[in-house]
Amino acid sequence: MKIEKIETFTNEFISFVRVTSDDGSEGWGQVAPYCADITAEVLHRQVAPYVLGMDCFDIDEMLDLVRDREHKFPGAYLRRAMGGVDTALWDMRGKLEARPVCELIGGTTGKIRAYASSMKRDVTPAAEADRFLKLRDKHGFDAFKFRIGAEVGRNRDEWPGRTEEIVPLIRKSLGGEATLLVDANSCYSPDKAIEVGKMLEDHGISHYEEPCPYWEFDQTRQVTEALDIDVTGGEQDCMLANWKGMIDGRIVDVLQPDICYLGGIARTLRVAKMAEAAGMPITPHAANLSMVTIFTMHLLRAIPNAGKYLEFSIEGLDYYPWQQGLFVNDPYVISDGHATVTDAPGWGIEISPDWLSKSQYKVSAR
Repeated sequence: MKIEKIETFTNEFISFVRVTSDDGSEGWGQVAPYCADITAEVLHRQVAPYVLGMDCFDIDEMLDLVRDREHKFPGAYLRRAMGGVDTALWDMRGKLEARPVCELIGGTTGKIRAYASSMKRDVTPAAEADRFLKLRDKHGFDAFKFRIGAEVGRNRDEWPGRTEEIVPLIRKSLGGEATLLVDANSCYSPDKAIEVGKMLEDHGISHYEEPCPYWEFDQTRQVTEALDIDVTGGEQDCMLANWKGMIDGRIVDVLQPDICYLGGIARTLRVAKMAEAAGMPITPHAANLSMVTIFTMHLLRAIPNAGKYLEFSIEGLDYYPWQQGLFVNDPYVISDGHATVTDAPGWGIEISPDWLSKSQYKVSAR
């Protein structure tokens, strides 16, 4: 089977990808969200010319070929575009074999513990605690992540004193049984990150994400070595050489690849295997309810070094209005704090025809 056609259905935030083989088989995937219209153009100009006509299931080879042919473009947009083809081809294979993707990559269907992941900083500590309590009571979440510092904040807080207020307040509100995680989004210098980390340890926080600028591996390593808390990171990294350096250098305790940013399932499996050999867990980044969380659910049900939980965004249409109407049926039902990978073929979802009809369409074909 050869790749015959690649179609994109796009707006500024989302670009769904349909790949069709020469025998008419189809699969659906997605490029990474945000500026997806730019990524879709990269897909048509810098990915499609190489993969059209290739074997549909020689995914690793086609992704390496794109990397090599476009070696002057080693960064994020090319990998984001590659992931659109990768994820569509896994869906195609799953539908042909009548199996979910998680089974294709060695796993089983079933439940995954999820943590409620807040994306907000423009929320008071009291309001955040109230949100978490309501989610606990409604959906059974027992793990929660919230934001500290300011995004790439150069040691500044979102507003003075917010971090020092929110950490003990969330702990007090949710009690000692709740698992708490924080994300600093590259806010701190090493000294400040360690100072904040000691405070996090005092309040039983178990996960300290991206404490220093993520590209400064040596800075993050200093924090990892100084603290007992799990220091985590990796969501932004798309180069496999960087991943090898992060793993070999023990830059963090827990690795967080984003399947869409990294370039799809096949490349993420390579990272997972490197991490497994090093005895390191994988807890992927999945910060919205596009297809990326579905991809992550399937991955976590398959890899032997899956981390403790699935990141599950709690932000609704007030924060991410572009999430509205993406799918025919909601694939993201949380019950007793768990999401479920079903036995439906491929990714097990149907993209809304109405959404597709309103998108910008483009096709590349042999």
